[in-house]
Parts: sequence; structure tokens; C-alpha cells
Amino acid sequence: MKKTFVPPEQLAMLPYLGRWLVLASAAGVLAGTGSAALLVALDWATATRVSHPWLLWLLPFAGLAVGLAYHYLGQSVEGGNNLLIDEIHDPKRIVPKRMAPLILAGTVVTHLFGGSAGREGTAVQMGGSFADYLTRLFRLGAQARRILLMAGISAGFASVFGTPLAGAVFGLEVLAIGRLRYDAILPCFVAAIVGDLIPPLLGVHHTAYAVPFVPHPGPLTLGAMVLAGIVFGLAGMTFAEATHRLSRALKRRVAFGPLRPLLGGAVVAGAAMLIGTDKYLGLGIPTIVAAFQGPLPAYDFAGKMAFTVATLASGFKGGEVTPLFYIGATLGNALAYVLPLPVPLLAGAGFVAVFAGAANTPIASTIMAMELFGPEVGVFAGIACVVSYLFSGHTGIYPAQRVGHAKRARVPEGLRLSEVPAFQRAERDAAEKH
Repeated sequence: MKKTFVPPEQLAMLPYLGRWLVLASAAGVLAGTGSAALLVALDWATATRVSHPWLLWLLPFAGLAVGLAYHYLGQSVEGGNNLLIDEIHDPKRIVPKRMAPLILAGTVVTHLFGGSAGREGTAVQMGGSFADYLTRLFRLGAQARRILLMAGISAGFASVFGTPLAGAVFGLEVLAIGRLRYDAILPCFVAAIVGDLIPPLLGVHHTAYAVPFVPHPGPLTLGAMVLAGIVFGLAGMTFAEATHRLSRALKRRVAFGPLRPLLGGAVVAGAAMLIGTDKYLGLGIPTIVAAFQGPLPAYDFAGKMAFTVATLASGFKGGEVTPLFYIGATLGNALAYVLPLPVPLLAGAGFVAVFAGAANTPIASTIMAMELFGPEVGVFAGIACVVSYLFSGHTGIYPAQRVGHAKRARVPEGLRLSEVPAFQRAERDAAEKH
């Protein structure tokens, strides 16, 4: 009887390796180039706004312009990051090519005229849009398309923050609470690493943060970080809930979409002029850096949260993550008044932990802390991120996230975060009837 040759598993893996090295590298190059262009454009927009303060008066009209552009040209991509998450879970249609230019232009306009927003959403959407272009170019099937979309998300995140490992894990972790997608682990890592290499090659560099001293882990210091993690989680939950609730309220009361950013822009501009400072506008990088260096006003985190919620909920474009870094760093700075931990360590822990709670990505956030601040912060950052993740509840900045493994309460697997409140209300009503 003739024996059939069965190649070793490792040999059969070589075509898979070669295929995804090529596809994921292509996604990384495109996403990294897009992130470099975004970072250059945002630096220009921020410098222009700072040198021409009168531009803030035009923020309402900038909001109207962004709203009109999305109303007439971009309704198919209005979902942004949530559209990408939905397409990975339940693919229905190709991500329109217009997503990348629309979100890039909308984000630059937001920052040029003084809106409080971030950049992660823009980079991730561009990365996902570029990745889906490759799926059309190479005629990939549904499963390969899911994986390449995840790789595009990883590449966008990694390249805009300079954190390749965190970016890789973010693409695997952000889709479902409590569950990682290991089928995409190679493409996500390759795309994130390649994407992160591109901005420096183009002369674009990231902000450096320093945590010069990390105390020895002990009962007192770790206990203090647990308490800080609880506060960080509640802050992340508050940010997500406030943004979603204000967005829903505006949609109920203002039917014509472009009017919402017009009103939001007027509120943001008016508030900035009333309090006489622009420190809560834009990305807020100088304040984030200052949070690592010495005491700041204890209310800075609340000011940034209010300005960002008003900006994003009304329909301006950008992202949530850099404002969450600001909120977390300044909140950690404020906690240094009452907790026995150094200011830079608490600022760094807050930087990543508020994001971990709001995005439900504790592993990516912990890795980000070690990439940005050094491996010494890993134990403290890990504690802060995990506790924040648990205490932020089943909420988040991405309503399309699914529940993979519930944190504590009995929430069905596969439920979208946007559907959790209705489920919990039904559970309470059923319990009251019995």
C-alpha cells in the first residue's frame, strides 16, 4: 500500500507565514504612512491655532462644515471605529474608501479650530480603511478580511502612539471584552511593528514621557495603586457614559446632524473664552507632559473631560484616547495629594489605566505603559489597568464591542455594549416581578 506523504506541520506553516508577512506588512506601511501624515497635520493645526487664537471663534462653523461633509458624503462611514468592529464580527460590506480622507480632514479641522479631541480614532479608521482596500485588491475571503482589518487597527494604533506591542495586542483585545482573537496574532504583530517603523523613517517622532523613580512594590504602595485603579475605572466609565448619553440627547433634540457640531462648537468655544484658558482644547500634550513633572490643579481632569465630551458627543471628529491620556495623567497627578506614591508614577498609571477602563483593554494598556515609561512600571501599571477595567463596568467608548467574557455581572456572551443597558433593565424588571 502506497503511503501518502504528509508534510510536517511546520513546513505547512511556511506558506501561511509568507502570505501574512506580505499582507500585514503592506497594511502596516499604509497605516504608518497615514499616521505620519496625521501627526504632521495635527502639529501644524495645533501650532496654527495657538498662534492665531481668533480661530476659536470659528469653531462652530468648522463643526457645521464637518457635519455637512459627513451628512452628504460620509453617512456610510459615520460609525467610525465601531463600523470596523462590526465588520470584523459580522462582515456585511466593504469599508468605503472615503473613510480615510474624511476622518483625516475632519480631525484636522477639529484641532485647527480648537475642538478637544484625540487622534487614535483617526489612525485606527485610516488603518482599517487601508486594510480593507488590500482585501479588495487581493480578493481575500471573509475570514482573511477579518484578520486583515484587525491588522489595520493594530497598525494604526501602534504607529500613531509609537507603541508596537501595545498596538498589536489592542487589535486583538478591543473586539470583545475578556477575549483575545489569536487567529490574527501574527498579522497584528507584523502590521503593528511595520506600521510603527514608518513615522520615524519619515522624520516624525512621538512625545517622550518620563517616570524617573518607581518604588518597591509592597502592601502600602500596591494597596494605594488598587485604590487609584478604582478611581481610574470610575473616570473611564464616566467619560464613556457621558459621551454616549449626550450624543443620544443631542440626536433626539436636534434632528439635522450638521447642526449638532455647530451647537457643540459654540459651547466649547464659549466655555474656553469664559474660563480664559485654552489648556482643555486640542490634544493637550503640554499638560500631559506637565502632569509627570509636578503638581497641577486638581480639577484639570474634570475640565478636559467636560470639553472632550462636548466636542465628541456633538459630532466633531478625532478620537477619545489622547484625551483619556490627559484625563488619566492629570487625575493621577491629583491623587498624588492623598496617596503615598510619586507624582510621575501616578500620572503614568492614570495615563494608561483610564484608557484601559474606557476601552476595556487592560493588557494592551499595561504593555503600553512599559513601552512608554519603561518596564519598571509594569507591576503598578498592571494593577491599575486591571482594577480600572473591572470597575468601569460593562461600558466603554466603543459601543460595538461584544461581551466575550463578562466582568462580574451575568451578561450574555456576544451582546454589544450598546445593548447591555437594555438587558440589565430587563433583568431588574424580571427580578422585581418575582
